[in-house]
Amino acid sequence: MGGADDLLPLSGIQHFCFCRRQWALIHLEQQWAENRRTVEGQLDHARCHDTNQTERRGGLLITRGMQVVSRRLGLSGNCDVVEFRADPEGVSLQSTEGLWKPMPVEYKHGRAKASDSDRLQLCAQAMALEEMLVCSIPEGALFYEETRRREVVPLTEELRQTTQKMADEMHAYFARGYTPKSKPGTHCNACSLKELCLPVLYQRADPKAYLRAHLDEMQEAAP
Repeated sequence: MGGADDLLPLSGIQHFCFCRRQWALIHLEQQWAENRRTVEGQLDHARCHDTNQTERRGGLLITRGMQVVSRRLGLSGNCDVVEFRADPEGVSLQSTEGLWKPMPVEYKHGRAKASDSDRLQLCAQAMALEEMLVCSIPEGALFYEETRRREVVPLTEELRQTTQKMADEMHAYFARGYTPKSKPGTHCNACSLKELCLPVLYQRADPKAYLRAHLDEMQEAAP
């Protein structure tokens, strides 16, 4: 990837995994719609980022709002939390004695999803940290506010390859300025942009084709 001007928001990989069109509406067309879910999610993140300093608890360092950049992925953003644990095989940190092993922790509103969207965002953060700190990060964690549970995520080679593929595809869409057409489905109900996206579909699409698409998806989802 190129310089800073070529970097895309790292958080966008979650939108891209959920729906390419949603990502394009947000990151290409600069459209956004607030709903209860997005507002609550922003409040959760604000609590994570209420301080931009490192807290030490014995052999644990907790850094909030850490900025990360990956030239390989062409992405930049902030980590909600990065935990550094004292480890003889860790890396040295500026102005901090000892060796430390980093692990990104992403805070999410709601509960765990069936898709890998949250895991891909976490993996991208870890890959950026690896580039910056010249180290290996085998796992990260997702914390869900609704269930108050932490999910440890192994950062497998498969997940890393998917993250790279998603990042490359995002850059290809961005370079073309391409916004995909709507592909309505049950996932649209959870989208904060459905009020902006679906009216366009209703105006342009063939109603019979729209209904067929819904029926096909319901049949595919049926056990």
